[in-house]
Amino acid sequence: MLTASRTVSVPLSTNADGVILVGNTRVTIDTVVGNYKQGLSPEEIVFRYSSLDLSDVYSTIAFYLSYQTEVEEYLKKRQITAQAIREKNQHRFNSQSLRDRLLARQAAK
Repeated sequence: MLTASRTVSVPLSTNADGVILVGNTRVTIDTVVGNYKQGLSPEEIVFRYSSLDLSDVYSTIAFYLSYQTEVEEYLKKRQITAQAIREKNQHRFNSQSLRDRLLARQAAK
């Protein structure tokens, strides 16, 4: 018999880098929530990311809706971190100077 007191665990875990993953996959909560916010259904998300279980996606979306403020704060921090890494890499590996060198080499031939 099904009772209302039954609980369902949220299939989220945090890896060593502090990134929240869904189920037993490498798909992040960022990915699931981002796709959901773009209007994709849980079924469409599972179709795009076949390693996900449909029940895990529904649970993740329910978690997001229940703790939207906290999840949005986490996502904002992840965006800030990603932007900082992107800027650091662009500074370290300046693609414009590489492009200029390759064009100069091609022109010299």
